[in-house]
Amino acid sequence: MKCVTALSDLYGLYVKKSLPKRDFEGLIFKYLLDNFERYRVFNGDRDRWSEFLSWLYPRLSRAIDLYRDLGSSFDAYIYRLVRCAVKEYRSRESEHYVTEYICWRAKAEEMVLYESEPEYSEASNDPAIPPGVSSRQILILLLKSYHFVSDEFVKRIAKVIGMDAALVQGMIDELRLRRFEKELELYELRERVHSQHYRCLTYEKRMNDAPLGTVYYNKMLNRLERARKRYQCMKKRLGGIRMAPSNRILAEILGMPRGTVDSSLSALKNRLTSIAE
Repeated sequence: MKCVTALSDLYGLYVKKSLPKRDFEGLIFKYLLDNFERYRVFNGDRDRWSEFLSWLYPRLSRAIDLYRDLGSSFDAYIYRLVRCAVKEYRSRESEHYVTEYICWRAKAEEMVLYESEPEYSEASNDPAIPPGVSSRQILILLLKSYHFVSDEFVKRIAKVIGMDAALVQGMIDELRLRRFEKELELYELRERVHSQHYRCLTYEKRMNDAPLGTVYYNKMLNRLERARKRYQCMKKRLGGIRMAPSNRILAEILGMPRGTVDSSLSALKNRLTSIAE
């Protein structure tokens, strides 16, 4: 059922304290959701309209506080707000699509250059262990490549090496959890690097604006030098973060010495190389 009450009438109730702000925001959201045709946006796509309103909703509270009755009704105010927000949303959406396309294209080119994807047939039999390769080596290789395998493939490999699929899947899930935590760490570090970069620019600008040789100039120079050193250290740390699981982490999950993991992968590499030749 559509919300037929005009937004200006609802605003009047809100001003009179007859309508709590949270309820007022909810009624505005419902009004916009129900009166999609009025705004004629997104080529009639209601799903995009709903997504847009979800993006807009956190702004409604501030928009209500900023409204001033200067001859324009609250209905007209919200209408202009929505029309302007749609332009911004479309711009952000366009930027997102472009960025996503560039990232995926770069990733695809990288995969073509550096990776050879195996082709699987739906009707193929379960894979077999190559001669001279142990089940432990296959398990370690599977965990090393966990980010590129599906849960169904994990089950197939577990069957081949004679392990409980749930146990192997548990190891995979543990690696995925650790990767997620590392992604959060990476995101936070990138934000700190960006902030430090702008801090360096700020100190440099203040220093250049100050008379040469003054106390303030020397103070900004000292801060700039320290900020740049910290910036370089943070960049170095950022460049050293690797998303692939290390052999040490694999050893922890498998409950074996790291040297065993190192030697197993090395022996497996040599064996597979000799088979390929």
